[in-house]
Amino acid sequence: MRTIGKYIVRGLLGRGGMSVVYKALLPVVEKIVALKLLNPHPTLVDLWGEGLIGARFRDEAALMGSLRHPHLVELLDFDFAEGRPFFTMEYHPRSLGMLMGEGGRTEAECRILPLEHSVRYGRELLLGLGRLHRAGWVHRDIKPHNLLLDDEGRLKISDLGLSKLRGEVSAGVPPGLVVGSPFYAAPEQVRDPDGVDFRADLYSAGVVIHRLVTGRFPEDLQGGRPSRWHPDADPAWDTFFSKAVHPDPDRRFTRADEMLEALDALADSWVERKSDFCTQFASNVEDAGDDFTGVAAQPRSTPVKVPPHQAPEVFPCDSLWRPLRFRSNRPLQRTGRGTLHDPWTGLTWQSPGPPDPMNWRDAQAYVERLSSERHAGLRKWRLPTVDELFTCLAPPHLNGAHCGEPAFERGTTCLWSCDRSSFVSAWYVDEELGFASWADLSSLFFVRPVSGPE
Repeated sequence: MRTIGKYIVRGLLGRGGMSVVYKALLPVVEKIVALKLLNPHPTLVDLWGEGLIGARFRDEAALMGSLRHPHLVELLDFDFAEGRPFFTMEYHPRSLGMLMGEGGRTEAECRILPLEHSVRYGRELLLGLGRLHRAGWVHRDIKPHNLLLDDEGRLKISDLGLSKLRGEVSAGVPPGLVVGSPFYAAPEQVRDPDGVDFRADLYSAGVVIHRLVTGRFPEDLQGGRPSRWHPDADPAWDTFFSKAVHPDPDRRFTRADEMLEALDALADSWVERKSDFCTQFASNVEDAGDDFTGVAAQPRSTPVKVPPHQAPEVFPCDSLWRPLRFRSNRPLQRTGRGTLHDPWTGLTWQSPGPPDPMNWRDAQAYVERLSSERHAGLRKWRLPTVDELFTCLAPPHLNGAHCGEPAFERGTTCLWSCDRSSFVSAWYVDEELGFASWADLSSLFFVRPVSGPE
């Protein structure tokens, strides 16, 4: 069992040019943290030297420790192990990149989110950037995988290792060294990393929001209107993006609060349009009947172990792990025994499920207790498969789906499945956004026990 200082290493989370990040356990209190250990790549040492690298590492920790904000990751500890500095941070296994389905090929199309979610994450990003900018710092590496999601789904900006004070040039970035991430870095940052100001971060934020709304990068549209790629976006979004991701920083938003005000105006407009649309939508679905369009009548009930790249071959999903078919908006039938029954699949679901999220192993223990107690007179409660959870999903934003009621009560969002993706991770389904993904077993998600016909 490897230790770093007083922490027990539980797994590798990531590796960069300057450091390596581990999932670690603080003994006694059993708290999981993210531990970042200085471990520079030899090439970076040759370019910057150990002194400058060490100074930047300490600066990152000092910056995190000096700022407290709901949308910035919090520093927990700083120490040394065998002469090397490390610090610990809040551990959040999910990121906005995972939510979007942005994988190894960054340039590939990702999931489009409903406008409410795009606005929400855009607001939280801009609020966090606003705090960072008021302290005089430019992040320089805003991208979805650096935007973590906590247990409540709130966005938190992480990885401040490339941050710089506005106007600072003392870091002396060597010629040819890329600072930031392709597709997200502002054009002026590619040319002169040390010369950028807050507008570079706002450009990156604009690209992130553009991806949430369209599933694509601005250059992929080849001058086309972004609003054409989202069924609920109106032309006002085109005006917003033309300013947010303008290649000329002088024609961009200059402050995070200015960009936030423009985003809020788009949100207000959508609320009004959605209200009118849903009134019309409700009058058209009164006679929806028992249509469960395209959902398999007998979904798989046996757990499987499926690596992410093999998911489309096993689950009924596409390359972004979205169901190939969705059910209608018709709700499941309440039985009066604290359960919901699906007459088409024959499945019975606990309703409501437990009110608090839990890790995967605790979720397994919970369903075992339901079975031993013969909850609702049933003795075969279990975690559902991904396939079974898919039978309860409605489309996340198309054709009025945002007006219909979800199969389960609101607020449960991410639901554990019994399917594993590896020895240390399992699959879950995001009921609200309509896709499957995988997460560390220590992640906290909701539980929706199911029982098949007995």
